[in-house]
Formats: sequence, structure tokens, C-alpha cells
Amino acid sequence: MFERIKNYFQKAKQEIDKEYTIPPADPENHTQTRSVDRADAVLPRIWTGIDLDGTLACDNLSAGMGRIGEPVPAMLALVKKMLNNGIRVKIFTARAGDPEQISIIRKWLKDNHLPDLEITNIKDYQMHRLYDDRCIQVERNTGRLIVDE
Repeated sequence: MFERIKNYFQKAKQEIDKEYTIPPADPENHTQTRSVDRADAVLPRIWTGIDLDGTLACDNLSAGMGRIGEPVPAMLALVKKMLNNGIRVKIFTARAGDPEQISIIRKWLKDNHLPDLEITNIKDYQMHRLYDDRCIQVERNTGRLIVDE
């Protein structure tokens, strides 16, 4: 039993030590990706989350969960700019809770000339920023809402 637990933690550490998103070396080819060990990575561990439905893609959930809407041009351009500037980007979406959605999202990314980005629905301490159509920003440590009047 202890051996299984030890193996589990070794595999978990190996997974944690990997970086999955490396921006393309060629700005014209947005589909290049590769995995590298963290020791070889130049990118910081911090990441920026981009919501999918209603932010990066037009909200199309009324058409069913099997379809993702057309890209929002301004957000698509922003994500490509982030990647070209070496920012680690993750797709941050509730869809990630359904394993069947992952392949749909990956196809959408490919169809829209984005690399095979990490997909998650979990925040962690490395998340630096989140772009989302449902957010209301709160000033840190005060509870004061930051809203446009």
C-alpha cells in the first residue's frame, strides 16, 4: 500500500514539474507546442486564465454543449498577443469539468489557429489574472467592488 502511495506522489511530482504551453517560435504558426521540464522552461509559472464561452468565443450554449461559438475577434487577438509575448495562457472554463468537452475545446482552438493550450476550471496560486464575462472585480483585502459607473 505504501508503495502505491509513493508511486502516486512520484507521478504527481512529475506532472507538476512539466510545463505544457510554450508559445510558438514562429508568430505566423500558432499551432506549435511542446512539453518541457520546468528546469528547461524560460516561462514563469504564473498564468493568465481566459474564459471560453462569452469571452473568447461568442456564447453559444443555447445551441448545446457540443458546439462552441465563433471567436470574439478582439479576445482572439489579445490571446495571440499574450502567447507571442511569452505569457502562459490557460483556457479557464466550466466546460473543463466534463471530460467530453476537452476534445471539443481542443478542436475549437486548432480551428482558430491557437496552440494546444491547457484547459482548466481550477484556480491556483499561480493564476495571475482572469478574463471572464461574469466577473466583478473586488479590491484586494477590502471587499470594495470595482465597477464602472
